[in-house]
Amino acid sequence: MIVFMKETSAQTETFLRFFKAAVVLAVIGGIAWFISTRALGENPTKPFKLGLDLAGGSHLVYEADVSKVDPSEVPELMGVLREVVERRVNAFGVSEPIVQVEKSSIVAEKESHRLVVELPGVTDVKEAIKQIGETPLLEFKLLDEERLAQQQTLESLNSLVENSTSSKIALGGVKVNGEEIKAEDPYVDTGLTGRYLETATLEFSNGQGGQVANEPLVTVKFNEEGAKLFADITRANVGRQIGIFLDGELLSSPVVNEPITGGTAVISGQFTVDEAQALSKNLSFGALPVPITLASTQTIDATLGAGVIDQIIKAGLFGFILISVFLVFWYRAPGVVASIALASYVLISLLIFMLIPVTLTAAGLAGLVLSLGMAVDANILVFERMKEEYRAGKSSREAVADGFDRAWSAIRDGNVTALLSAVILFWFGNSLIKGFALVLGIGTIISVVSAISITRTLLHILPDVKRSDSGVWSWLFGTGLIKK
Repeated sequence: MIVFMKETSAQTETFLRFFKAAVVLAVIGGIAWFISTRALGENPTKPFKLGLDLAGGSHLVYEADVSKVDPSEVPELMGVLREVVERRVNAFGVSEPIVQVEKSSIVAEKESHRLVVELPGVTDVKEAIKQIGETPLLEFKLLDEERLAQQQTLESLNSLVENSTSSKIALGGVKVNGEEIKAEDPYVDTGLTGRYLETATLEFSNGQGGQVANEPLVTVKFNEEGAKLFADITRANVGRQIGIFLDGELLSSPVVNEPITGGTAVISGQFTVDEAQALSKNLSFGALPVPITLASTQTIDATLGAGVIDQIIKAGLFGFILISVFLVFWYRAPGVVASIALASYVLISLLIFMLIPVTLTAAGLAGLVLSLGMAVDANILVFERMKEEYRAGKSSREAVADGFDRAWSAIRDGNVTALLSAVILFWFGNSLIKGFALVLGIGTIISVVSAISITRTLLHILPDVKRSDSGVWSWLFGTGLIKK
């Protein structure tokens, strides 16, 4: 009875080992089928997202108007502008757009500041412009009563002389007896712009203070510097009107009844709900610190193209074959298992790149090829430990268990270090660095999973033998040039 129970237990254990291995192999096969049909077929539904050098894209150049900005603040504002636009087109930091600031000098006294945006894979220029969006320029200006009175006077004078043959209208004012009279802009810059904006939210009025009940409003909250500037402006101008301008258009001009120290302002402009929602969304993505105009657009073809992709694929296959040959030659049966785990590493990486998606550039694909060699580190650590245990007289299955237990601390420490590096790069880097850091972090996690789970599961279906046993399997668990 006891013998029968032991035999039943052993059969159940063997069945479970083979069942787990079959599930792992089925999942690997399923991933390979999914990638081949969804990403590599004739009409892929989830194609890989390729970079500008492989798939072409859109090249946009924006001119920044810094004429009203102190020259000493221009570099900082252009940096903020780059960050705002980059954040709009790359919310997760993995699409790898190229957003950079350029400065050129047409004449010695005048510099032009430009923002260059390259969007990989976007060959429709209209779509490219849409991705950047019409980011609003938000400004707060004080109403100057004297300038307003002057403007009103000129408007009255304009109406009186517009039919006169001895006078004619001039742009920005009137000409009387040949002398041009211009009115100054009644609104004066305060220096408070969307540069200091922190958040913007859609709210509805409560009907108090002369407001229409349930009128859509946009509440903006300034950062610490902006809140201080707003408080100083309102404190020094109680009783005056502050005009709120969006892209040069006056939305509202409320009167300052008391100093506003909370760093919050309300924008009202007879919005519909959709308009207010769109405005709050655009402002939240980042109001531009300086106005920009689209100077030029260009659709560019892939600079490297399919030929380089084919070369990289061939290089990857060649590298995979060389690594697999080495693993099989040196580690024999475990080397075959490691080769299968390495193939699963590539397939899982490609699956994640496809689903996120991660933009693949030529450099990124080359890095994936190079990572094949790095991905076997955990397997080699385990196999070397297994070799020591196997030569010490333990059975192959005991050597597998002890090898993983003893190698785990080294695998854990090495991969945690790589993962921390990826997190730091992702946190502090720009979009290109973030894309690389994401791939590094994903690869690190997948390599550990493939080594600990897949390799271990497949090793357990191999026969349980000892070094002292005779037969092929005893030799297959040996390593290198040593007989066993």
